[in-house]
Amino acid sequence: MKAYIYLENDTFLTAKACGKQGTFFGELVFNTSLTGYQEIISDPSYAGQFIVFSMPEIGIVGTNENDNESKGIFASGILMRELSSSFSNFRAEESLEKYLKRHEKIGIYELDTRYLVKMIRKNGNLRAVISTEISNKEDLKLALQNSAKIDEINFIKEVSTKEVYSHKQGVWNASLQKFNDAKRSMKKVAVIDYGVKINILNELVEAGFEVEVYPYDIKAEELIALYKKGEIQGVFLSNGPGEPKILKQEILEIKKLAQAKIPMLGICLGHQLLSNAFGYETYKMKFGQHGANHPVINLDTKTVEITAQNHNYNVPEELDQIAIITHRNLFGDNVEGVRYKNYPIISVQHHPEASSGPHESKYIFKEFMNLM
Repeated sequence: MKAYIYLENDTFLTAKACGKQGTFFGELVFNTSLTGYQEIISDPSYAGQFIVFSMPEIGIVGTNENDNESKGIFASGILMRELSSSFSNFRAEESLEKYLKRHEKIGIYELDTRYLVKMIRKNGNLRAVISTEISNKEDLKLALQNSAKIDEINFIKEVSTKEVYSHKQGVWNASLQKFNDAKRSMKKVAVIDYGVKINILNELVEAGFEVEVYPYDIKAEELIALYKKGEIQGVFLSNGPGEPKILKQEILEIKKLAQAKIPMLGICLGHQLLSNAFGYETYKMKFGQHGANHPVINLDTKTVEITAQNHNYNVPEELDQIAIITHRNLFGDNVEGVRYKNYPIISVQHHPEASSGPHESKYIFKEFMNLM
């Protein structure tokens, strides 16, 4: 199956396609991870984006249900240099190609991804249309011009849970080949789901939290009432996709939670929403930070952690007026983590649950426990 690719800088490419046929729109971002492609693909934070893998061959270990980070795939599609036609792993249940087809997403392969990564680094993230139906460049150009921009779409309505639920599963135990059972809970945390990854919930359970997950549009008054009655001891603001500044109602609700002095931890989008709630607007990076090899320095301990990252937006330096900067990204020297001065709130830009990626930042969940 042939695919036709048009980018907003007037680049036109052809390649092979697998998975679902059709016409798809999104923004190109590249990911530098060498492993963990299934966790990356199923991360809800990629909603509205095409993932360009810099790792040349994808699909080697197949896929399995236990490695999913969400109920589906919200990314627009994936682009690869080579798609492995065979897979080998004792945990594998199906090929990546079948996985994409089952989730009705397109995969593009036999494509020069090194060329695309260099282009994104030079030009920034690029809007793109990929089609197995439209082969004419001008038709694709017109279709892209008429499509919505990623910065204008509220993706969290799509990725968030619709109902409140409890999460009782711990982390994956490799020696037992199963997820750990929940420990005796010391504190109960309300997770606001903006597109939360399953392994973030697993790590909260592993750290000793009782975890209750709420839809993105939960009202602050409801959580404040639960906090005052002692039914929750803190609020977790999850990762998620899209432009944080357009989430005006969510920002207002977070501001109310902060004013109530409820202990909070924000990760990724949650980190960005907190900054906006305090009046410090986030900004869009040139091509974002996506990968499992990003060095971050912990300014408290002076140690360097290798972290998993997936974001296009970041908080401003001026945030240091109301928060202590606790972490910095050593690839770009941008703010990576903060501790608010007059509030029981901490937040980080990276993904400390490390799915996929190294495990050096998991202590953040214990710090949240201590904050309570």
